[in-house]
Amino acid sequence: MTCHKSLILKRIFFRKKLASVEWIRYNGSMEFEQLKSIFPDATLETWSRHPNGGGWVENTATVEDTSFVGPNAVVSGFASVSGNASVSGNASVSGNASVSGTAQVSGNASVSGDASVFGDAWVFGDARVFGDAWVYGNALVYRNALVSGFASVSGSTVLK
Repeated sequence: MTCHKSLILKRIFFRKKLASVEWIRYNGSMEFEQLKSIFPDATLETWSRHPNGGGWVENTATVEDTSFVGPNAVVSGFASVSGNASVSGNASVSGNASVSGTAQVSGNASVSGDASVFGDAWVFGDARVFGDAWVYGNALVYRNALVSGFASVSGSTVLK
Protein backbone atom coordinates (compact mmCIF):
# COMPACT_ATOMS: atom_id res chain seq x y z
CA MET A 1 0.00 0.00 0.00
CA THR A 2 1.41 3.36 -1.01
CA CYS A 3 0.75 6.62 0.79
CA HIS A 4 0.43 9.54 -1.62
CA LYS A 5 0.55 12.28 0.99
CA SER A 6 3.93 13.91 1.44
CA LEU A 7 5.07 15.37 4.72
CA ILE A 8 6.81 18.74 4.75
CA LEU A 9 8.60 19.87 7.90
CA LYS A 10 9.77 23.44 8.21
CA ARG A 11 11.06 25.27 11.22
CA ILE A 12 10.40 29.01 11.28
CA PHE A 13 12.08 31.25 13.84
CA PHE A 14 10.38 34.46 14.89
CA ARG A 15 13.19 36.48 16.45
CA LYS A 16 10.84 39.19 17.68
CA LYS A 17 9.01 36.68 19.87
CA LEU A 18 12.06 34.46 20.44
CA ALA A 19 10.02 31.38 19.68
CA SER A 20 10.17 28.71 17.06
CA VAL A 21 7.26 27.10 15.32
CA GLU A 22 7.42 23.73 13.62
CA TRP A 23 5.13 23.63 10.60
CA ILE A 24 3.74 20.24 9.68
CA ARG A 25 1.90 20.17 6.37
CA TYR A 26 0.46 17.50 4.13
CA ASN A 27 -0.68 17.68 0.54
CA GLY A 28 -4.38 18.47 0.71
CA SER A 29 -5.98 20.58 3.40
CA MET A 30 -4.56 20.99 6.88
CA GLU A 31 -6.59 19.11 9.46
CA PHE A 32 -7.40 20.60 12.86
CA GLU A 33 -4.99 18.19 14.59
CA GLN A 34 -2.18 19.57 12.43
CA LEU A 35 -3.18 23.13 13.31
CA LYS A 36 -3.04 22.16 17.00
CA SER A 37 0.52 20.88 16.52
CA ILE A 38 1.45 24.44 15.48
CA PHE A 39 -0.87 26.28 17.89
CA PRO A 40 -1.37 23.98 20.91
CA ASP A 41 -4.06 26.22 22.46
CA ALA A 42 -6.20 26.20 19.30
CA THR A 43 -9.84 25.19 19.68
CA LEU A 44 -12.71 25.05 17.23
CA GLU A 45 -14.11 28.05 19.09
CA THR A 46 -10.97 30.16 18.48
CA TRP A 47 -10.22 29.08 14.89
CA SER A 48 -12.32 28.61 11.76
CA ARG A 49 -11.89 27.78 8.11
CA HIS A 50 -12.10 30.70 5.69
CA PRO A 51 -15.07 30.41 3.30
CA ASN A 52 -12.91 31.35 0.30
CA GLY A 53 -10.19 28.69 0.17
CA GLY A 54 -10.67 26.75 3.41
CA GLY A 55 -7.50 27.88 5.22
CA TRP A 56 -7.38 28.34 8.99
CA VAL A 57 -8.06 31.79 10.45
CA GLU A 58 -7.75 32.61 14.14
CA ASN A 59 -10.81 34.49 15.42
CA THR A 60 -8.64 37.46 16.47
CA ALA A 61 -7.48 37.93 12.85
CA THR A 62 -9.51 39.73 10.17
CA VAL A 63 -9.94 38.24 6.71
CA GLU A 64 -12.43 39.64 4.22
CA ASP A 65 -14.63 37.24 2.25
CA THR A 66 -13.15 38.60 -1.00
CA SER A 67 -9.67 37.45 0.06
CA PHE A 68 -8.42 33.91 -0.51
CA VAL A 69 -6.84 31.75 2.22
CA GLY A 70 -5.80 28.40 0.75
CA PRO A 71 -6.38 25.05 2.48
CA ASN A 72 -2.86 24.87 4.00
CA ALA A 73 -2.45 28.58 4.73
CA VAL A 74 -2.78 30.13 8.20
CA VAL A 75 -3.76 33.64 9.31
CA SER A 76 -3.23 34.19 13.04
CA GLY A 77 -2.87 36.76 15.78
CA PHE A 78 -4.27 40.17 14.86
CA ALA A 79 -3.23 39.89 11.21
CA SER A 80 -5.48 41.15 8.43
CA VAL A 81 -6.03 40.06 4.85
CA SER A 82 -8.24 42.30 2.73
CA GLY A 83 -9.32 43.14 -0.78
CA ASN A 84 -8.50 40.47 -3.34
CA ALA A 85 -5.32 39.44 -1.55
CA SER A 86 -4.33 35.78 -1.54
CA VAL A 87 -2.54 33.64 1.05
CA SER A 88 -1.89 30.18 -0.36
CA GLY A 89 0.35 27.15 -0.27
CA ASN A 90 1.91 26.76 3.18
CA ALA A 91 2.11 30.52 3.71
CA SER A 92 1.33 32.27 6.98
CA VAL A 93 0.35 35.79 8.00
CA SER A 94 0.66 36.49 11.73
CA GLY A 95 1.11 39.08 14.44
CA ASN A 96 -0.22 42.48 13.34
CA ALA A 97 0.83 41.94 9.72
CA SER A 98 -1.42 42.92 6.81
CA VAL A 99 -1.81 41.71 3.25
CA SER A 100 -4.11 43.77 1.03
CA GLY A 101 -5.01 44.85 -2.48
CA THR A 102 -4.19 42.08 -4.94
CA ALA A 103 -1.00 41.07 -3.09
CA GLN A 104 -0.10 37.38 -2.93
CA VAL A 105 1.75 35.44 -0.25
CA SER A 106 2.40 31.82 -1.21
CA GLY A 107 4.69 28.82 -1.02
CA ASN A 108 6.33 28.63 2.40
CA ALA A 109 6.48 32.42 2.77
CA SER A 110 5.59 34.23 5.98
CA VAL A 111 4.55 37.78 6.76
CA SER A 112 4.68 38.65 10.46
CA GLY A 113 5.17 41.33 13.07
CA ASP A 114 3.85 44.68 11.85
CA ALA A 115 4.83 44.05 8.21
CA SER A 116 2.60 45.02 5.27
CA VAL A 117 2.36 43.51 1.79
CA PHE A 118 0.05 45.42 -0.53
CA GLY A 119 -0.66 46.57 -4.06
CA ASP A 120 0.30 43.90 -6.59
CA ALA A 121 3.30 42.63 -4.60
CA TRP A 122 4.16 38.92 -4.40
CA VAL A 123 5.98 37.20 -1.55
CA PHE A 124 6.65 33.52 -2.21
CA GLY A 125 9.08 30.63 -1.92
CA ASP A 126 10.73 30.64 1.51
CA ALA A 127 10.77 34.43 1.78
CA ARG A 128 10.01 36.18 5.06
CA VAL A 129 8.76 39.73 5.59
CA PHE A 130 8.72 40.84 9.22
CA GLY A 131 9.26 43.69 11.63
CA ASP A 132 7.84 46.93 10.24
CA ALA A 133 8.79 46.16 6.63
CA TRP A 134 6.65 47.08 3.63
CA VAL A 135 6.52 45.25 0.30
CA TYR A 136 4.31 46.95 -2.28
CA GLY A 137 3.76 48.03 -5.85
CA ASN A 138 4.85 45.29 -8.25
CA ALA A 139 7.68 44.08 -6.03
CA LEU A 140 8.61 40.38 -5.97
CA VAL A 141 10.23 38.90 -2.86
CA TYR A 142 11.05 35.21 -3.12
CA ARG A 143 13.42 32.27 -2.61
CA ASN A 144 15.12 32.84 0.76
CA ALA A 145 14.85 36.63 0.83
CA LEU A 146 14.39 38.34 4.19
CA VAL A 147 12.85 41.81 4.44
CA SER A 148 12.85 43.20 7.96
CA GLY A 149 13.11 46.22 10.22
CA PHE A 150 11.83 49.37 8.55
CA ALA A 151 12.79 48.21 5.05
CA SER A 152 10.62 49.15 2.11
CA VAL A 153 10.60 47.20 -1.16
CA SER A 154 8.54 48.79 -3.91
CA GLY A 155 8.07 49.43 -7.59
CA SER A 156 9.27 46.60 -9.81
CA THR A 157 12.02 45.52 -7.41
CA VAL A 158 12.90 41.81 -7.32
CA LEU A 159 14.57 40.32 -4.22
CA LYS A 160 15.60 36.68 -4.14
